[in-house]
Amino acid sequence: MTTAIALPNPAIGSLESYIQAVRAFPILTPEQETEYARRLRDENDVDAASKLVLSHLRVVVHIARGYLGYGLPQADLIQEGNVGLMKAVKRFDPERGVRLVSFAIHWIKAEMHEYILRNWRMVKIATTKAQRKLFFNLRSMKQALGTLGPDEVKRIAKDLGVKPEEVIEMETRINGGDVALEPAGSDEEDSYGPLAYLADPSAEPVLALENKQSESLREKGLEKALETLDERSRRIIQARWLTEDDARTLHDLAAEYGVSAERIRQIEARALQKMKGIITAGAA
Repeated sequence: MTTAIALPNPAIGSLESYIQAVRAFPILTPEQETEYARRLRDENDVDAASKLVLSHLRVVVHIARGYLGYGLPQADLIQEGNVGLMKAVKRFDPERGVRLVSFAIHWIKAEMHEYILRNWRMVKIATTKAQRKLFFNLRSMKQALGTLGPDEVKRIAKDLGVKPEEVIEMETRINGGDVALEPAGSDEEDSYGPLAYLADPSAEPVLALENKQSESLREKGLEKALETLDERSRRIIQARWLTEDDARTLHDLAAEYGVSAERIRQIEARALQKMKGIITAGAA
């Protein structure tokens, strides 16, 4: 599928022109999204896949802006994110009861993370899963915490499952990798500074809506909804949706419970539908 869809290339021509172009693609309604996803799944419809991808390119641009502080070209970050988006579209199941944007964010960020780890000189230390988690979490934490004290170091090390010495070393490396808000006097097209591409807080209404829904789900409804499920259903939902690393597949859970993957899918769908009703009622 990735070779059959013709995407605009952010690395060719003006980046701002690319951003304007992707914003021109229409945002799909939930009904359209479900229809196209089913056509892709059932008929391998490349045109349906293209519509799903193109309507979410703006999401990739939005996410890429969050990684400009690493000093890497925004066009390259966007290209890597587009790869993750196409992987997400290929794997998206419209029967799960969630929007594609929520599902795709994980895949988009994963591709960007891999690109950053391959190219940013300061993160060669991040070779294990725990160190990668430390790198990305610590960098975002430091925006609010400033210089870490001994208590913060111990707490972060415990939360992320690493040694305090690793937190201190990673903090030192991150501090040494800061970049200027504006590129230092370069006329090259690939020189981008974070100041030039700060996100417009009024932009991307679809993401604002998704963030609001996700926040409501996490803070108000999720725990209550999980408590209403039987033990097996709760375990399936947690393993499929609520784990940070290595989410279980339908086949993994089928083997664990000694049933078919289709049976696990049915249990998951019913549990999600039940949770959705409870969360919706609680938000009303």
